[in-house]
Amino acid sequence: MAKLYFRYGAIGCCKTMQLLQVAFNYEERGHKVCVIKPATDTKNGTKLLTRIGPERETNFCFDRKKDLFQELSEHFSDVHCVLVDEAQFLTPTQADQLMQVTIKLDIPVMAYGLRLNFRRADDGFEGATRLLQIAHDIEEIKTICECGHKATYNSRFLNGKFVSDGPGVLIDGTTEIEYRALCPACYEKYLQGEK
Repeated sequence: MAKLYFRYGAIGCCKTMQLLQVAFNYEERGHKVCVIKPATDTKNGTKLLTRIGPERETNFCFDRKKDLFQELSEHFSDVHCVLVDEAQFLTPTQADQLMQVTIKLDIPVMAYGLRLNFRRADDGFEGATRLLQIAHDIEEIKTICECGHKATYNSRFLNGKFVSDGPGVLIDGTTEIEYRALCPACYEKYLQGEK
């Protein structure tokens, strides 16, 4: 039976790079994959672009109203794997639809995304919350903080200043906004104004 996998980590842990590696591995063996991402992720248009260079065009981008089970069953039922980038932007219903892809189409689905938003709350990432609840297999992709310890939090900096509140979604790619992975201790120091 196919499974739904959720691979999560903090900003900069190479989630997209791992997704591209999985796609490469399937295709190198002659298998077809379907690579998708939410339209909420406006940086790089319809492409996936890693922080270290490699990129790839998606098969399609989807909005919050798209029925992923219907789209995949009608147009991509011949693939060997579905790969989802920025999975935190899924709706809970879309996460459930991906589970149906594994059950009814017997196609494995590997979703990559953030677990928490920059406020350390899951209220902004309902897709990640639902995937944590239902995925067959959950794995953390690790990265390090600026201090060298394991980073588990995402932080937002506007014009170089740490912020802990604001709109839930601000896509990076401009000089004013930057996201960094931090350990809990460094996040707390920024929060208290000690850094």
